[in-house]
Amino acid sequence: MLSTRPKKFAVSVTYVTARNDHIITAYRCHGYTYLRGGTIESILAELMGRSTGISMGKGGSMHMFAPSFYGGNGIVGAQVPLGAGVAFSQKYLNNPSVTFALYGDGASNQGQVFEAFNMAKLWDLPCVFVCENNKYGMGTSDKRSSASTEYFKRGDYIPGIKVNGMDVLSVYRACQYAKEWTTSGKGPLVMEISTYRYGGHSMSDPGTTYRTREEIQHMRSTSDPINGLKQRLIDNGMATEADLKAIDKECRKVVDEALKKAEAAPEPPLSEFHTQIYQPGTEPPVVRGREPNEVYHY
Repeated sequence: MLSTRPKKFAVSVTYVTARNDHIITAYRCHGYTYLRGGTIESILAELMGRSTGISMGKGGSMHMFAPSFYGGNGIVGAQVPLGAGVAFSQKYLNNPSVTFALYGDGASNQGQVFEAFNMAKLWDLPCVFVCENNKYGMGTSDKRSSASTEYFKRGDYIPGIKVNGMDVLSVYRACQYAKEWTTSGKGPLVMEISTYRYGGHSMSDPGTTYRTREEIQHMRSTSDPINGLKQRLIDNGMATEADLKAIDKECRKVVDEALKKAEAAPEPPLSEFHTQIYQPGTEPPVVRGREPNEVYHY
């Protein structure tokens, strides 16, 4: 759903985790939001700034949340220490569950990532640090931005595993292993998901200035996770090509209907712009910036 990172991990981790397990990631979180309980309509409405959006149209693409899902975060890498904090609460409250904290190869060199590693291992927190390595950051390859691209080894004192991120079943099994490891009291784990993005990093990135179109097409034709899973289902007699086409057609119909409802929803009223800033009952008498041309005296 409108994401440049293939979401095999989102599907796999949803099957592995329970509702008391937690997931936190960065932007491009639309697939996670849906799988953790958001509706297609609410996600599309949020993208268009409609009042029926999952954040009432006030957050947009980078601010989507669902039960036990702490959404997309706009600051690169900031979700990693936040994820360690969620895992700390799980251990503190004796909650036998796991937190998956996801970040990209572009965020892997952030200092806060290594600080989170240190605290997580120091306290043996039930946190899986997942680096979605799609080989390219904003306008450059991982080899030009990272002295070492073996991201699963970055934890140093934290064990790490590397997974074929283009194979949904491999990711599923790896998520099972990671949950068993962390919830058994062994402490954190670093997991590198080796994947690939077909499009640009953002609207301003065509995605072809630092790699060839032939490279992209090669990956699509040989390693695409959806086509690979389809072929596996057909080869093992679990579905026919006609079955899969029917599923695809039904999915498109459901999304189209949700899109129409989202487009028809109104924008949030101006009175909502300054709500939900504070915990209910704790809002101060004056919230600065609420009225135009305000003058403050100190």
